[in-house]
Amino acid sequence: MSYPPPGGYPPPGGYPGYPPQPGQQPGYGAPPPPGGGGYPPPAGYPGGGYPPPATGGYPPPATGGYPPPATGGYPPPPASGYPPPGGSNYPPPPGGGGGYPPPASGGYPAPGGYPGGAPQAVPGFTAPAPYGQQPPPGQPPSYPAQPGYGQQPPPGAAPYGAPPGQYGAPAPGQMYGQPGAPPPAAYVPVAAAAAVVATDLPVVATDLPVVESEKLPEEAGGRPPAGVAAAASGPPRQAPAPASQPPTAAMGSLAINEQATHGTVVPIRPFDAEADCELYRKAMRGAGTDEATLINLIATRSNEQRQKIKLTYKTMYGKDLIRDIKSELSGNLEECMLALFMSGPYYDAHQLHRAMKGAGTDETTLIEILCTRTNKEIEAIKAEFKKNYHKDLEKSCVSETSGHFKRLLVSMCQANRDESTNVDMAKATKEAQDLFQAGEKKWGTDESRFNVILASRSFPQLRATFSEYTKISQRDIANSIQREMSGDLKGGFLAIVECVRNRPMFFADRLYKSMKGAGTNDSNLIRVVVSRSEIDLVEIKKAFLERYHKTLYKMIEGDTSGDYKRLLLGIVGQGV
Repeated sequence: MSYPPPGGYPPPGGYPGYPPQPGQQPGYGAPPPPGGGGYPPPAGYPGGGYPPPATGGYPPPATGGYPPPATGGYPPPPASGYPPPGGSNYPPPPGGGGGYPPPASGGYPAPGGYPGGAPQAVPGFTAPAPYGQQPPPGQPPSYPAQPGYGQQPPPGAAPYGAPPGQYGAPAPGQMYGQPGAPPPAAYVPVAAAAAVVATDLPVVATDLPVVESEKLPEEAGGRPPAGVAAAASGPPRQAPAPASQPPTAAMGSLAINEQATHGTVVPIRPFDAEADCELYRKAMRGAGTDEATLINLIATRSNEQRQKIKLTYKTMYGKDLIRDIKSELSGNLEECMLALFMSGPYYDAHQLHRAMKGAGTDETTLIEILCTRTNKEIEAIKAEFKKNYHKDLEKSCVSETSGHFKRLLVSMCQANRDESTNVDMAKATKEAQDLFQAGEKKWGTDESRFNVILASRSFPQLRATFSEYTKISQRDIANSIQREMSGDLKGGFLAIVECVRNRPMFFADRLYKSMKGAGTNDSNLIRVVVSRSEIDLVEIKKAFLERYHKTLYKMIEGDTSGDYKRLLLGIVGQGV
């Protein structure tokens, strides 16, 4: 059915010939007049009833429907439909009587109602109240109030006949069912819209702008611009999915970043070197020494700040701070405090010189320093060694060691390890096979092949190689080294393997061994704590607790005593 005419609904009594609805009272309580009412009337369609069973449906198939199925849309083509554009009215049903009255000039009835007076009531149909008026009390309400037919809906309201906010609603300014009304949710590029130009259907003009660009929004990676009118239906164009690569090809070259580490000693802010020098001078003046003040000052300053204190102290008082400390302290406390006043490279050079001085050689110290430091650190150590001891570090190692262990230390002194983060999986597989051929699969061991790989490859590359080695040999690389090597060479290779896998765990193991048993190796304990205090001592403490189920703080507290213990605990800190 159509919307009401501009002039409102007909008078009470209903449209003549309109079919009664189930459950309704005829004509707002008025009985149907004799001989009238009904659609079709008694003398209407053969067989009676609504709809006629022989022809079926309303309207009859012969005269078209509303709207005609073949053409679609509203209004229908001139050949059929209700009402025809030419001005003719709806054809009356056979048998006369009933039906819609003819309009004055074709199309919809003129305002003011149907000609000839109010149509009579039809049984089973309740006539609505005049348009714009409320029905009498006790009667059901008529259609909701809305503008007259043919007028635009209020601003912001949904068009007639379209569910609000759903697909298929025409754009503003278009009637429902008109050709050219685009679905609001679809967006078609301008290039596709240009194809829909010449058609026989009317096009409704809108105020929406058409955005023209050299590059489609989909290709630019953004959303369609707001307000672009779509000219064709269909799903939005999507970018093609990127071609996937097999996992083996993607893993051919990986970039692995090393995790950041943290020290327990950090610079203090604000820092006043002169104020600290005055406190040092006051703590060491007179008969006694205030060790607590010295410990608090040195354990809470970074190494860079300590170097500034040394220079400022000599400038202010004309005395060397290190000599004053030596004259006031002794034993392990003196050694630890002097180590804290040395720069990192100089302290490592000092420890290497100490390990090779005299009749014997401390190979574990050589391994701990040369096999665990970075290229930059080794270059700085070599420079400090040459500056302070007037010797070449590499020549000193050659003169103090021998065999394959000497070759390993010479390789380490070159400071030429690959430090990139890229991993070549094909190379890792090949070198894992080389290690297997040089060790487990061979009678004897080719130590030089192990030296080539372990002394020159980056740590991420070595991790991949060790993983591939386990797949090939069904053994861990550390287990194979223990089986195939011996002596200091075995210790050097194992130190590299442990640092590749977990450097903090290597130093945690060194700390535990320095305090395990009846005595304590204070030199090793001081060296590890001091040298790692600003690098990764936080991670070392976590690794220590993970492996030995005891905090480093408690272990040091139980194995040391006095001011020496307080200084070490001040550097390590209580937290894990």
